[in-house]
Amino acid sequence: MNSIRTTATPLTREQARRIWLRAQRLDEAAPFGGGPAATVAAIAHLGYVQIDTIHVIERCHHHILWSRIPAYQRQHLHQAQTVEKTVFEYWTHALSYIPSTDLKFFMADMKAHRTSPKAWFNSVTKSDLHKVITRIRDHGPLSIRDIEDDVLVEKDHAWASRKPSKRALQLGFYIGKLTVSERSGMFKTYELMKRHFQWERPPRQATDAQVANYLLDRALRSQGLVSLDSICHLNAARKPLLRSVIEARLRRGNLVAVAIEGAGRQEHWARPQAFDEIPPMEQVVHILSPFDPLVIQRKRLKLFFDYEHLFEAYLPQQKRVYGYMGLPVLIGDEVVAVIDLKADRVRRELQIQQWSWVGKGEPGLHKPAIEEKLQQFEVFQFGL
Repeated sequence: MNSIRTTATPLTREQARRIWLRAQRLDEAAPFGGGPAATVAAIAHLGYVQIDTIHVIERCHHHILWSRIPAYQRQHLHQAQTVEKTVFEYWTHALSYIPSTDLKFFMADMKAHRTSPKAWFNSVTKSDLHKVITRIRDHGPLSIRDIEDDVLVEKDHAWASRKPSKRALQLGFYIGKLTVSERSGMFKTYELMKRHFQWERPPRQATDAQVANYLLDRALRSQGLVSLDSICHLNAARKPLLRSVIEARLRRGNLVAVAIEGAGRQEHWARPQAFDEIPPMEQVVHILSPFDPLVIQRKRLKLFFDYEHLFEAYLPQQKRVYGYMGLPVLIGDEVVAVIDLKADRVRRELQIQQWSWVGKGEPGLHKPAIEEKLQQFEVFQFGL
């Protein structure tokens, strides 16, 4: 389907990244305030916060929230997930925390997993699935640590478990029968979804059109300027329907086309009010996770910031440029450095493995502010 012909509003890279930073709430130090409510507000605004297993420093979901909530405490996320049940875990482009109010938009994906499970779950029989669901129904929430009667098997994947029940629990999660009611590190406790949320009646599954509108609205809120790639990150199958929704909004005047400097023929759109006032940038320092929403879409990051992030944890050491866990350092609207950090949990200190200057980064100009932020990050890491 061809895009509607319309005059595009030209934007420089500087203007574009300032709009994106404002949408990501990285243009000020504490946009969501503090306390438990700030965590719920941040996840609601961003739409999702990615979860990842790497633990060289603090896990990325806590890191992403700390970047926007300087007073963030880990128990605030636990309170939201386990006590208040205002966020839940599911798959976006990766496993993520998502506002519970958005659950209806993921129910079609759960249904699709029931109808056509991924090949990863071929070894899970109906009996295996029934066994773990029945056990949870009869005896309460369950983690893989609680299962002691499994006959252990050889791993068929580095991330697999020797306990066959783990894959059955995961399948129950993907099809929406189970949800993660509590998380300790990367160990998950599963509960029946209906019982966890105490539903009298589950939410009604959103239609395809409603899901498409939700994805567009989520991207507009958290990205400011959107493209089909940025809305449908790692999910190209959704692009045709999203384009239809975008073109309908263009006809109504709810969206406008944007021509970003250096984007070539790649189309971008925004709400008309997005450039009413492009805000000046405070020189706020952020040490970002490589899984931060600002960083994870690498091509978009390169276009807006002229900085190409390299995630090198899975590369041999001799091939790394920035190091195992290079963290981009944002000052104002410029990525000025990449710092490879490692948490020494015995000494309770952060070790700088490598410090690389990039872009307009200057040691004399930027290093003192970054070192101050590193001290704050160390306090967050170890509760000093």
